[in-house]
Amino acid sequence: MRKLETKTIVVASHNAGKIAEIADLIGPFGFSAKSAKELGFVEPEETGTTFEQNAAIKALASAKASGLPALSDDSGLVIDALDGAPGVYTANWAEREDGSRDFQMAMAKVDQALRDKGATEPAARSAQFVSVLCLAWPDGHTEFFRGHVEGTIIWPPRGTAGFGYDPIFQPKGYATSFGEMSAEEKHGWKPGDPEALSHRARAFKIFVETCLDA
Repeated sequence: MRKLETKTIVVASHNAGKIAEIADLIGPFGFSAKSAKELGFVEPEETGTTFEQNAAIKALASAKASGLPALSDDSGLVIDALDGAPGVYTANWAEREDGSRDFQMAMAKVDQALRDKGATEPAARSAQFVSVLCLAWPDGHTEFFRGHVEGTIIWPPRGTAGFGYDPIFQPKGYATSFGEMSAEEKHGWKPGDPEALSHRARAFKIFVETCLDA
């Protein structure tokens, strides 16, 4: 495993929600970070069929464009009754014909797909949120960190916090959805705490333990 020896990195994302969450997570470690969106980098086409492949595409593009280490996230909703869909295509389910993304539409699409399968009870709506972080260097070296959280798909959506599918995902052991949680509640982890709740926070915790002297 290669240690990260600089406090200056690029957050390899054009997604405002992800950028904000990663900024919240790396902030306590004193990083100076700008996103690929802020730097005006072209958003690479995500042609991978796994979270790891797509995370690497994004991180390597930003690392090579900036000459700095870059941290990316590829994440998605994996629903058991839908044979793992939408999975790596989670964002695609929200795409409209004009190229914009509508997650209200995407959440309704998930609920309808489950109803079409006869999955109307909570026990039949089990799911995972998966996050894979990739840390890439300009020389092409990559490190991967995977986190996941189990839960249930609920309907109707609850809460307006977070982003994406958060209002329909209720993590196991909780009575509230991610959409009803503050950022602190959703992540459930900060330096010094033993536990992490969200998939992204769990992946980030492994990144800290592996690549940082923290």
